[in-house]
Amino acid sequence: MAKVVTLGEIMLRLSPEGNDRFIQTDSFRIIPGGGEANVAVSLANYGHEAYFVSKLPSHEIGQIAVNALRRYGVKTDFIARGGERVGLYYAETGAAMRPSKVIYDRAHSAIAEADPSDFDFDKIMEGASWFHWSGITPAISDKAAELTRLACEAAKRHGVTVSVDLNFRKKLWTSEKAISIMRPLMKYVDVCIGNEEDAALCLGFKPDADVEHGNTDAAGYYNIFKGMMKEFDFKYVVSTLRESYSATYNGWKALIYNGKDFYESKHYDINPIIDRVGGGDSFAGGLIHGLLTMKDQGEALEFAVAASALKHTIPGDFNLVNEDEVKSLAAGNASGRVQR
Repeated sequence: MAKVVTLGEIMLRLSPEGNDRFIQTDSFRIIPGGGEANVAVSLANYGHEAYFVSKLPSHEIGQIAVNALRRYGVKTDFIARGGERVGLYYAETGAAMRPSKVIYDRAHSAIAEADPSDFDFDKIMEGASWFHWSGITPAISDKAAELTRLACEAAKRHGVTVSVDLNFRKKLWTSEKAISIMRPLMKYVDVCIGNEEDAALCLGFKPDADVEHGNTDAAGYYNIFKGMMKEFDFKYVVSTLRESYSATYNGWKALIYNGKDFYESKHYDINPIIDRVGGGDSFAGGLIHGLLTMKDQGEALEFAVAASALKHTIPGDFNLVNEDEVKSLAAGNASGRVQR
């Protein structure tokens, strides 16, 4: 299996029990998670040598996040220690027509204020096959955006494949700021992952698809994929297509384009959703594993979509499934019968 590096912020998620609202709860469950950390956990579960790069305080609250990664086999050798705080976010789980809600409390976190001197990116990328980051990381702060650029440059010096999950977050930055930072970073990227909103808000591309009303016809994405491929010379352009019927019932599929052929995955009806946080990260982790180990883009995409469908059934940010479980669902074993 491959050495894979991810860079980003791991936070502590504070959630009420079950479907309680923030204003009615008197306790919060602590759940570590964050975009690239979630990807690293998926890849470790599939057997890869997965490294997560970040900065966390040296106190016990920072250690909670480090321990969570180690528990699932993620290597933490390149996590710098220092800074004042761990980022937090509060997540309220919705149901039916009531959407889930996220409130961030992550300003001035350790990684947001980290300096390039905290990391030796050439050492980190040595021997790596793949480097993954998301649009959340440069959105955290200008310093984190600079770290992202330096990591991408080091990855290219070492011949490492680079993937990005565009992951626009309107609570972190504006579309104008995102475009100004993200578009220049695309020259380092080989595999671009994002949904229709991400492509529009991070890169300025817009598909001919009315996703808000459930119209996710793959044909609406062909021109945008071709345009992105032409402008940025990606090896693969990938999009997830989510049909949100309610907070607990979604349709789910994805598309991939390699510059020659389009492939559309099978469609999953996910009902009921237990926890959709981390769903996109589980897709990215599955796709990276698939592209590293499988024979073609179609097989890789089916693995990624099945992995993400399973994540929607698991509480917390991490996708705690193994390769055999994902392959079983991808092969059509979706009855949920007890395994004896």
